[in-house]
Parts: sequence; C-alpha cells; structure tokens
Amino acid sequence: MIVSLTLVASMLLAQPDSPHGNPATIPPEALQIVQQANQARAVVRAGPLQWDAALAEAARQHCLRMAAEGPIEHLYEGEPAVAERAGRAGARFSLIAESVAVGPTPAEIHGVWMRSPDDRANLLNPQVDRVGVAVIVSRGLLYAVADYERAVPVLTQSQVEAAIAGLLRHSGITVMSDTTAARATCVTDKTLSRSEVGRHPGFVFRWQDPDLTNLPQALVDRIKTPQYSEAAVGSCPAQDVNGPFTTYRVAVLLY
Repeated sequence: MIVSLTLVASMLLAQPDSPHGNPATIPPEALQIVQQANQARAVVRAGPLQWDAALAEAARQHCLRMAAEGPIEHLYEGEPAVAERAGRAGARFSLIAESVAVGPTPAEIHGVWMRSPDDRANLLNPQVDRVGVAVIVSRGLLYAVADYERAVPVLTQSQVEAAIAGLLRHSGITVMSDTTAARATCVTDKTLSRSEVGRHPGFVFRWQDPDLTNLPQALVDRIKTPQYSEAAVGSCPAQDVNGPFTTYRVAVLLY
C-alpha cells in the first residue's frame, strides 16, 4: 500500500542560509529519498536539495504522529501546522512545502511522490533549496515525511544594511555611514519632514523582500539617473509578517 498527501505554504523567495547535514549522519532511508529527489531534480535542471536539520526535526515530529495515528494527514488534532512546526525547530524560510506518504520502500515512496502532481511539484520546485526527511517503520510499512523550504538567512539590522550598501556601492553610489534618517524613514510609510530626517533626500524607496542579493528595479532605474550620488540605508522590522516566514524591510534615501 502506498498513500501520499501534499501541502504547500509560501510567501516570497530568498537566499539560503541554514545548517547542512553530513550524509553519514542522515538515516539511510531518508538519505535514499533525498538522493532520488536530487537525481530527479537534475533531470529538470533544478538545483540539488541540501539537508536541513531543522526541517528534519519538524518532519520527524509529524512522522511520529503519523505512525501513531495510522491514517496519514498533514495536520492532526492539537498539532501545529507545518510552518509553525518547522519554525519551532529553528527553520526560517520564505516558502515551505510538505509531502507525506506510506509505502514499503524509499524507492516506492519516491515513485508515488513523482506520480502525484502536487508532490512532484514540491520535489522538483526550483525555488526550494533545503529538505528534511523523516522515515519511521510501523506496521511493516515506512511512514515518510519530506519538508521542503526556500531558506532565508537570519541577519541583524546592521547586516541587512551592509548587504544593501554593498549593492549600492557596486552601482557607483557613495553610502553614508549615518543610518539614523534611513532607519526613521523605514518604520513609516509617511514622508518625514526635514526636521525629522535632516538633509532632505531627493528620492525615498522602501521595500520588503527576503532576497537581499538584488536591488528593486525601480531603485536601480533611479540610481542610473545622474542627479544621485549618495545614499543612506536603513533597515527595520518587516511589516505584516509573522512567525518563521522571514523577510526584511529596507529604506534607501538618495541624495
């Protein structure tokens, strides 16, 4: 008997930064599932999934519940949803997905996931880059859970500002060391007065994104114009984002 279910929850895309696992420490059945997944991903030119210990722990918690309950589900009474479960285990992400199955062997479980449109989409999704798999033997069968994510690095306020400042400098903009005005601008959507920010900027841009490797196109277009040569960068807590879904809020003031 092989049974599978799939679940996906997402927000935005981001760059990865989460713990990797040594293959020698990954349980053999789980390692086999990951290897088969990466072979399938290579065929469609999706990047390989890297092992994530936090996801594996989240998967293990649910797998124990599946084995105890018998019929497989993504959520049992009194159990946290996959995003909360993964967050409690230490994962931080912009996208998370889960597939669960019962089958006789890891190869059979991989096969049924590949034949299920939703599970196949999880497994081959080029946007996910981390995986944690749990496999438990019960009633003569393997109960399996695979949790996938697009990982987001956990950065301090200064690290966020430094990342954006580096991109601005690469574009030929001088970045001011004083972040006070930009941080004050970041926390509000209002236009601040000269008394609040001091030197009045010619252009203000605020955005939220877990990906700090590229500047928003609207900001890039402004930088290309000759009237701007300096910038101030400020970061602040993201708005309307809760739990382990992670993104960053930034303000750039151009002068």
